[in-house]
Amino acid sequence: MTNVLDREEYIEQAYFFRTLRERLEGKMPTQQILEHLPQEILSTTRLPMAVQFIAAEVKHSGLLSSGFVKLPHYFTPFQAFVMRNTEDEKKKFSIEIGLLILEREALYRSATPTPAGLFVYEFEALSRNRLGYDEGLRMMREDGMFDADWRGYLDMVYRQIGVVDFADLVYVRSELYVQDQRRLDPAYAPPVPVLFGEKEGKIARANRGRDPLFLFAALQRQLGYPEVPRSRPKDDPLAQLETLKAKIRELEIRLKLVEGEVKGRVDLSEFMAKPELLNRPDDDED
Repeated sequence: MTNVLDREEYIEQAYFFRTLRERLEGKMPTQQILEHLPQEILSTTRLPMAVQFIAAEVKHSGLLSSGFVKLPHYFTPFQAFVMRNTEDEKKKFSIEIGLLILEREALYRSATPTPAGLFVYEFEALSRNRLGYDEGLRMMREDGMFDADWRGYLDMVYRQIGVVDFADLVYVRSELYVQDQRRLDPAYAPPVPVLFGEKEGKIARANRGRDPLFLFAALQRQLGYPEVPRSRPKDDPLAQLETLKAKIRELEIRLKLVEGEVKGRVDLSEFMAKPELLNRPDDDED
């Protein structure tokens, strides 16, 4: 079972996931990113060594997820699960969305996380991206944030999901449900531990019979639960704009090289980090 890490570890993890995502979007080679990142990460954390291990695993297996899987005492099984799904071609789950999910989760853990907030966030990530409840819930229960009561609850959710409304799964384990029952029977004692507060219970009760996405959104608005990123379709205008920006940056770099050649002085030092950008347009046609 993965231990809960110090706050500074999660802060650096969030930086790692964000920087890796941004540089991959900029078309930098994965191996090159991983080789440089340990120099940027706070050296008092264990993350630089973890990133170096991931880089070695990428060289060996070609898979980012391999390093996550082999470091179960640092990265949670859920983190490894998310990374494995980005490499599954059948899932059509992008590495950008996967890393953004992990970045926001790490940021949440670095603040004042609760097991309830983490559960809802990870469950919504499974739901929105169709990652599979069976394995996903099994990975979640191996997290040190969830004690024995929560692990029992996750097992119950595993058995009941698709049969019982998700809002009911939250409501019946909330403080509000106990209060409602005691209005009918003052001697009522819950047979199972209460895991959600009164506010979560109110929001869940108000969303019974509705799309679970409305419940997730209400918990985010009202209680500050972390928001799960949404994937954009390829024809989405924002996605197209990001693609155009990347192409423009590449054209600007190539134009700068051409201008340097015309003037007779070309400084290649700033481009050595991205050797693939040194290809001239004519080279692509050969």
